[in-house]
Amino acid sequence: MSIFTRTRSRSTKPRHPVDTVPPLRHLIPLGLQHVIVAYSGMVTLPLVIGLGVGLSPAQITTLVTANVFVSGIATLLQTLGLFNIGVRLPIVMGSTFTGITPAIIVGSESGLPAVFGATIVVGIITWIIAPWFAQLTRYFPPIVTGTTIAIIGFSLLPKTANLIAGSESAPNHGAPVRLALAAGTIVLVVVLERLARPAIGRFAILIALIVGTLVAWPLGLTNFSATKSAPIFGVVEPFSFGAPIFVLSAILPMLIVQVVNMVESTGDTIAVGQVVGRKVGPPEIARALRADGVGTAIAGVFSSFTFVTFGGNVGLVSITRVMSRYVVATAGAILVIIGLMPKLGAVVASLPGPVLGGIGVVMFGTLGAIGIKFMLEADFSNPRNHLIVAISFGFGLIPVGAPDFYDQLPGPMQTVLSSGIAAGGIAAFLLNLLLNGVPREQPKTVAPVGADSPTDPTTGTDGTGDSPEPRPAS
Repeated sequence: MSIFTRTRSRSTKPRHPVDTVPPLRHLIPLGLQHVIVAYSGMVTLPLVIGLGVGLSPAQITTLVTANVFVSGIATLLQTLGLFNIGVRLPIVMGSTFTGITPAIIVGSESGLPAVFGATIVVGIITWIIAPWFAQLTRYFPPIVTGTTIAIIGFSLLPKTANLIAGSESAPNHGAPVRLALAAGTIVLVVVLERLARPAIGRFAILIALIVGTLVAWPLGLTNFSATKSAPIFGVVEPFSFGAPIFVLSAILPMLIVQVVNMVESTGDTIAVGQVVGRKVGPPEIARALRADGVGTAIAGVFSSFTFVTFGGNVGLVSITRVMSRYVVATAGAILVIIGLMPKLGAVVASLPGPVLGGIGVVMFGTLGAIGIKFMLEADFSNPRNHLIVAISFGFGLIPVGAPDFYDQLPGPMQTVLSSGIAAGGIAAFLLNLLLNGVPREQPKTVAPVGADSPTDPTTGTDGTGDSPEPRPAS
């Protein structure tokens, strides 16, 4: 047991697991797990936008570095909080793939300064309307939030296929060795969960990443050549692409994207509350959305894009059972450092795709399972709830299987419906209103678990990663 835990036990009121501070020897590796899980998404989005707009490699590097840097700042803001900004839960922040298409369209037509100007504006608007949007939680009972969370997790699963199989132009695309490496990574996580003591099990993801990388090395599936040319230190400058331009035609599509982001952040925040056993109601959601808004506004200043919570890291919290927000705050600090040290970022970005893909299967699948658990709090003896889930999953998964399904629709409709998360979440929201009516009272918030004791009775951890008793084998 840590020194911190012994000191805390003498206090009159033990801390909630979310507020415990692990020792430094645990903070860094546990935080690093969150960084690695989220990093590929943080790198991929600016890369895709940069290529879509036609930027040079140096300019794309600027976008990537800025995105990682601001992700760290936004994560620190969300986990540690500042005044009424930040929900103070273990939540990682990053740019959302929902904004790729509008950013490329606006960037191609009006230039990136118009994209960043719109990002600043929608960030400020998000911060302003957060308290009013949070009051809409009464319209998000378990059947809506659970369905939305499940769609978030399951719709992200196909993205792991690209990591596992590799580029379609690569000679070893979909090679059995890549599939075997991803499967082995998943098996290792399962074995550690089944057999390892809690002191080792909480590092299951990091261990699987390290072992998978070591196995991939002699197989020729690792490539760290990019680390040689990457500079050790770098400075993230504001307005790297020029002063922001504020164009209404750019702001409107970005505002639609941000509304979708707010729905996703609401679902992820409720999911985190469910995992860690802390009450999440309108005040908490408002603080989370304010952090989204401030993070997005900062992103516009530093040449990045709209921000949202990262669902895969919610799954990581559930798997590791380490609930401390200071672990995720450490991840935020690591991201800031990586943003200022491009060579470190290049190392993380060079981890083998099959290993990262295998980890993604576990993370996104876990988030989907959390959504199902939350969904089951609804009354499924009511056939109307079956219909809500069925149709919502249909809308949520159609864009995943057929990405060009809505290409003939007008721009705003295409932006919303082509995001499975947005389409499925909106469908669940509207169908619930239509079939179940408007709720008269605020839905029951998640009751705190372990708030009155230093350990979480459902997991046996105290949020620091220390477990007073080994996990049972079955």
